[in-house]
Amino acid sequence: TNSLTMAWRLFKNLSDEQQRYEKQLIFEHPAFVKLCQQLLRDARRMTRGDLVFSLHALVNLGVPQNTLLVQTLVRVCQEKLNQLDNRCISVLATTLAGMAKDMNVSALQAGLQLLVEQRISSIRDIFILQNLMKCMGKDAPVFLKKKLEMAVVREIDGLTFPNALRMFLALAALNYCSLPILNPCSKKIQENVHDVPFRMLILILEACHTLQYRNVKLFSALADYVNSTAYLWDKKQIILFLSACETLGFQPTELLDVFAEKVTEDPDFLNLKNLLTVLRVYSRLNHVPRVQKHLFFETLHRCLNKCLPQISNTELLKAVYSFGILGYLPHRALDELLQKDSKDELILSDDHKEQNTVMLRYVKTCMELDSPSFTKPAFVLTENLSSLVPLNLRKAQEALIQLLGDENMFRQNVQLPYTYHIDFEIRMDSDRKKVLPIPATDDHPDSHVQRLAFLFAPVSAFCLGTTHPQGKLGMKKRHLNKLGYHVILIQNKKFQEMKNEDAVEFLKRKIYSEDTFSFPEATVQDNN
Repeated sequence: TNSLTMAWRLFKNLSDEQQRYEKQLIFEHPAFVKLCQQLLRDARRMTRGDLVFSLHALVNLGVPQNTLLVQTLVRVCQEKLNQLDNRCISVLATTLAGMAKDMNVSALQAGLQLLVEQRISSIRDIFILQNLMKCMGKDAPVFLKKKLEMAVVREIDGLTFPNALRMFLALAALNYCSLPILNPCSKKIQENVHDVPFRMLILILEACHTLQYRNVKLFSALADYVNSTAYLWDKKQIILFLSACETLGFQPTELLDVFAEKVTEDPDFLNLKNLLTVLRVYSRLNHVPRVQKHLFFETLHRCLNKCLPQISNTELLKAVYSFGILGYLPHRALDELLQKDSKDELILSDDHKEQNTVMLRYVKTCMELDSPSFTKPAFVLTENLSSLVPLNLRKAQEALIQLLGDENMFRQNVQLPYTYHIDFEIRMDSDRKKVLPIPATDDHPDSHVQRLAFLFAPVSAFCLGTTHPQGKLGMKKRHLNKLGYHVILIQNKKFQEMKNEDAVEFLKRKIYSEDTFSFPEATVQDNN
């Protein structure tokens, strides 16, 4: 057992190429063959510790699972299962997690699960509990997940920083979001953020995504750390971190600005894969750098032009769509995309056919509305889709009736050109002093009327913990501004949580606030 374990410890620190070479040498060595034969003969006489550590070493060294030796050790583990102490249970669970399912392995896993259920109240070691969580996996029954949670919570006061890091990964493997565990772990990580290895930063964010755990303080601490040490990291590492943030819908504003500067200074690292990731991140998070924004997008545009000869149709569409969300028109790539579309050469993957069709439609909308030559129309053709209001907008409808006194003072469920839709529309006089009845303003030119568009959006349409709209919603807001609307974005979940009188007062402030009628923020295409 000692020989096998030492071989494994030396083996696991080698590179993949070295491992392949050393594995061949080990398997061909006459002493290894004798060792395996002796192990096969003595399997039933071995101590519990030697038994599970030998199996662990053999499996990790790559001895095939279907060999008589491995199958014999698995069966002997079944026979001696009740004799195993907590440490041996942990090692066995880790070993089984790396093995393919077969009859003997499945039987041993089932027996191990029953044993864990019986023993869990006696396990005090958080490291062992973490191993069991990882190895029981997402398919473990809910009651067992809860028992594991209770066992960890019982020992949470003794949580160390390394255990806090590993606990995120263990819960992600278990696919169980436990706030009594995650919150103390998050706090411990924030206190020791400068000791977190870079790879672990990514794994923590991925675990949070798996668990749907949204902790803005934790994400901000990680982003601030990466930002303050950005000079230490390779640009590709920062891309990985930003991509993980984008998946969570979290906008690390300062880091995005710093990275934009790095891109403009040295864009050579941007191959096609990295370029598409950067475009996806900035467009999804609707982030336009505060400094040298035009230079940043022009740099990305040049990189895209270099990639055009090798880019696929789907990648071309995604790239142009990402630019479009940000209000920038990459003319050469756009021309190539539209030429292929007009000649029916734009063959896109059937897997996401509907999504690709929608993206292409938005690209054409951006091409028209974001063009420098576009002027605000005198009239905007609209139609009411239905007098019925969705259940999640009833509260808003009632609040508007209470505030304005009559349903004729606003429109609901309004369809606009370019397939845009708004939840409620209100019209006001040019001095913005009073709300006008809808029928009385239908024949008036827009210059005498101020139009307000209310969009009640889900929390997921905003960057995490902010009122900053994500890409598609930000683009919609910009385009409605172009059509002459003053857009009021409201997080519907927070609105639903308000008391009725507070909801009415909230809408009143939004309608009569000077901020509502401030000029829309500048976008990239102003100087495109």
